[in-house]
Amino acid sequence: MLRLEFQPWGETMAELIDATRRAEAAGAVAAWAPELHRNALVTATAIASQTNLLVGTGISLAFATSPMLTALAAMDLDDLSGGRFRLGLGSGVRRLNADWHGAAFDPPVKRLRETIAVIRKVWAGGDPILHDGTAVSIDVRGWRRPYAGGATPIYLAGVGPAMVALAGEVADGWLSHELCPPSVLRESVLPALGRSGRRVDVVVSACCSVDASSAVARRRAAGVVGFYASVSSYASLFAAAGFAAEQEAVVAARRTGIPADRLGHLVPDEMAAAFTLCGTSQEVALAVKAYDGLADAVKLSAPTHGLAPDEIRAAQDSLIELIRELS
Repeated sequence: MLRLEFQPWGETMAELIDATRRAEAAGAVAAWAPELHRNALVTATAIASQTNLLVGTGISLAFATSPMLTALAAMDLDDLSGGRFRLGLGSGVRRLNADWHGAAFDPPVKRLRETIAVIRKVWAGGDPILHDGTAVSIDVRGWRRPYAGGATPIYLAGVGPAMVALAGEVADGWLSHELCPPSVLRESVLPALGRSGRRVDVVVSACCSVDASSAVARRRAAGVVGFYASVSSYASLFAAAGFAAEQEAVVAARRTGIPADRLGHLVPDEMAAAFTLCGTSQEVALAVKAYDGLADAVKLSAPTHGLAPDEIRAAQDSLIELIRELS
């Protein structure tokens, strides 16, 4: 059965926790803490301490901190949550790593593979803890964890075929990009995940906009589509769905200086509907059902790009009510 999972939003941590509690009461089985405006591990700690949900980082940037610190934080969260924690990792993009965090990025697939290997060696313990990699190395002597822990599932976020294949090879689960229609999952992702012959938990991330008016719901969702359409490297994704010209218009507008989260007006309703779950509750329920048999879970989040806080709150309240209806 398709699990319903939740990515909360809040201007304050108290508001975020309140939304997560309401989603739990509505029937969500897990909550994921993103890393952009907040620290994912801190947010996950707050969620774990205030709910009984499964909790994960969706995602924590794998290269922005040392593998050992990530391993320790995961062990602490595993302990705090009583085994409810899932470590979601992703590479991010080169510019984000370099400009925001001063972190090395290349080669991303090899670096992420070795980062995971180091994390698992720290979890396994022993003395010394050694990994002599070409991208990541560690040499820890005279250290022992004072208590057990560290069997945490690792989920990898991946878009390109090499990163998706890595998730299938070394991870316990895979997290999708926020724009992942069922056709992309079926035709591109699942074949790449299945190359290793291992079974991984498939979690689709989906921007979900629900309103009594389909038009209102689609306009709210258009902002997130416009945000990602402004990135030229997503050209193949939009072209495959028949929206190459629309994406080119968004990219051109972005180059004139329009902020990336203010491009929703260039996204037609058909494009918003192709890449998000938007519409009335009945329409969105059908869109969610389209993932049944392809994914194990759908992680639902309210639209935020280009919206005022009160609009985001209204969208999130409608999303929580949808979870109640679907549960």
